[in-house]
Amino acid sequence: MTEVTRVPLQPIRKGSLLKLWLGVVAILLAAGALAWEAVPHGVKVKELTAGVGASPTPTDWVLVNYTGKLDDGKVFDQGQQVPMHLSEVVPGFRDGVVQMKKGGKYEVRIPAQLAYGATPPAGSPIPANADLTFEIELLDFITNEDFEQRMLQQQQMMQQLQQMQGQHGGAPQGGQGAPPAPGPQVPAQ
Repeated sequence: MTEVTRVPLQPIRKGSLLKLWLGVVAILLAAGALAWEAVPHGVKVKELTAGVGASPTPTDWVLVNYTGKLDDGKVFDQGQQVPMHLSEVVPGFRDGVVQMKKGGKYEVRIPAQLAYGATPPAGSPIPANADLTFEIELLDFITNEDFEQRMLQQQQMMQQLQQMQGQHGGAPQGGQGAPPAPGPQVPAQ
């Protein structure tokens, strides 16, 4: 048989193994720091006033009071008793609202990548890649299914009202149905 050339192992110098492990740990920490910077940071929600009960889901309708501000404190949008479908707002707004409880007031910090990113709405005072801060009061919420059911009921009521108006030649009298139209009223004959 042929013999393979043997290479004698040199003894490890005192402290070399420790230096090797410290180097491996340093490389892992550096890689972790780079990975942390590459991951988008999430929405931060701070409770200002406690709410009660359940929280809305990402497919619910919410009724909110809100004020939106840029990092310099400039208000770019605000609204009172605004209905919103959570599937139609920026992801960061939705992610913040689903952490809220009815009646509560919250401060929500949204990083740019979960707001408008590099393409804010045209004509908006929001600059590209801007982080946003909202103060949001969750007044109420309703599931999408309940909302659709209520809308269907309202449509049916409107159709019935229109049918009644058509049968009576105008708006119903005597306080039934829709309120009288503004302007001078002609007595019923």
